[in-house]
Amino acid sequence: MRFTEAVRSVFSNYAIFRGRAPRSEFWWFVLFTLIASFVLGLVDSVIVGPILGLSPLSGHGARPLDALFTLAVFLPTLAVAARRLHDTGRSAWWLLVGLIPLIGWLVFLYFAAQPSEAVTNEYGPPPLGRREAYR
Repeated sequence: MRFTEAVRSVFSNYAIFRGRAPRSEFWWFVLFTLIASFVLGLVDSVIVGPILGLSPLSGHGARPLDALFTLAVFLPTLAVAARRLHDTGRSAWWLLVGLIPLIGWLVFLYFAAQPSEAVTNEYGPPPLGRREAYR
């Protein structure tokens, strides 16, 4: 799955927690959110900050564009993470491991990096239906 295809797929399934998502879909979406958040943070610092009376790139003050983006992608991010866990044969309840300070996110990242199950599991058939998705 390519970058634009993955982002489009996540947003078209923005609140669907059932099914499976391949590694490529999850990690391309993570990259998209990181890049978009960085760019919006810069725009907030360079354009919005001075409008609010702050010096550019000061690191102080409101970041409304970045905050709105984060709010907009919160549900799609949870959904794709749940589908990614399903693809590795785990329940979406494993998302709660991220609530454990420090080590929780490392455990989740380990789970998300695992290869997909190449066979149908309790969460459905393999995504994409292509063999190369499971390497």
